[in-house]
Amino acid sequence: MTTVIIKQAIIHDKTSPYHLKKMDLKIENGTITEIAENIITTNKDIVVVHQNLQVSQGWIDSSVCFGEPGFEETETIANGLDVAAKSGFTAVMLQPNSFPVIDNQALIKFVQEKANNKATTLYTVGALTKNSEGNDLAELFDMKNAGAIAFGDYKKALQNANLQKIALQYVQDFDGLLISFCEDEKLKGKGIVNEGVVSTQLGLKGIPALAEELHVARNLFLLEYTGGKLHIPTISTQKSIELIKEAKAKGLQVSCSVAAHHLVLNDSVLQGFDSRYKVCPPLRDEATRKALIEAVLNNTIDCITSDHNPIDIEHKKLEFDLAKDGTIGLESAFSSLLTILPLEVVVQKLTSAKAIFNVKENSITIGNKAELSLFTTNGEWIFTKENILSKSKNSAFLNHKMKGKVVGIYNNEQLILNN
Repeated sequence: MTTVIIKQAIIHDKTSPYHLKKMDLKIENGTITEIAENIITTNKDIVVVHQNLQVSQGWIDSSVCFGEPGFEETETIANGLDVAAKSGFTAVMLQPNSFPVIDNQALIKFVQEKANNKATTLYTVGALTKNSEGNDLAELFDMKNAGAIAFGDYKKALQNANLQKIALQYVQDFDGLLISFCEDEKLKGKGIVNEGVVSTQLGLKGIPALAEELHVARNLFLLEYTGGKLHIPTISTQKSIELIKEAKAKGLQVSCSVAAHHLVLNDSVLQGFDSRYKVCPPLRDEATRKALIEAVLNNTIDCITSDHNPIDIEHKKLEFDLAKDGTIGLESAFSSLLTILPLEVVVQKLTSAKAIFNVKENSITIGNKAELSLFTTNGEWIFTKENILSKSKNSAFLNHKMKGKVVGIYNNEQLILNN
């Protein structure tokens, strides 16, 4: 029997009687068996001691891509989950944009088997349409029975409003949740960056905010018509925030996320034409970045994702308009967010996706499963290539300032620590 004792950690968990107290935690066989001001250790115990140690309920990332099957050169599930663990995440939601696309129960089972015996738990998002092509609904009920947590086509907005309506009606029979990325293809056109002052200065084709907002409005109208539950991922405009706020006030079951890079960076970083900053949706202007932060603080935005999307050098280190959209984000998520948001908000927004996607929350109390993220909040540092654990190195946060560090996680009876 392995016993892990975490010494002198400040607990951040509003559901726990030990919230904001500095305590020792004793974990035996994956269960918290004691929380006290001082727990005596023996030679057989694994003891975790760290300066300024803090602990919270395990974080969940609602959008990661790991490439496998089909794009193992960008990332594998095994390494991706190791990266997630060392980045502080006890759970991640895998997007279906592999090759083949995860659109049937056999592939759901395949990726889940790849995640067996890992410290970080893998939840799988099944594709909403066959091959994510937007023409016919995939085998949603079968995938739900095989363990799919939700359904959506990654970064592909469903242009067919009637199919969106039918999907919203269909999944209600088994309490399914749709993830609907919002972007009007015709309005986006050949745009590659945010339409605004910077795109004009650089001579790059712009994507108007309207391309996202029209789809958000459409999907919310459909949700009001059909009922059911809808999650809108990685919103990036001020009008999207307003529309979702109004829908929530009406009592619609809608939730949304924002990507960490949209909170930390604005489109001024594009001045050097560095394709690491080419993401979807595009980085917006400074006024929008501030509005997104405000929407996080007032809870219009429910959760924050890294939107981790590894891309190999052949598809990323190209002329700006030819490069693929996307950035890795697991390694930088926590420490980048700490530069712009209070710690309690960062912890809340990295754990709140559990409630949205019906994942069990394990409060930090005696008798509960130990599912913990360990971190410090001290010190500022610069994120460099040495900090990247992913196979792909396409990080929009390279050479950016960070605050605090992830120490590791405890989950699934495994303790994973950095260094």
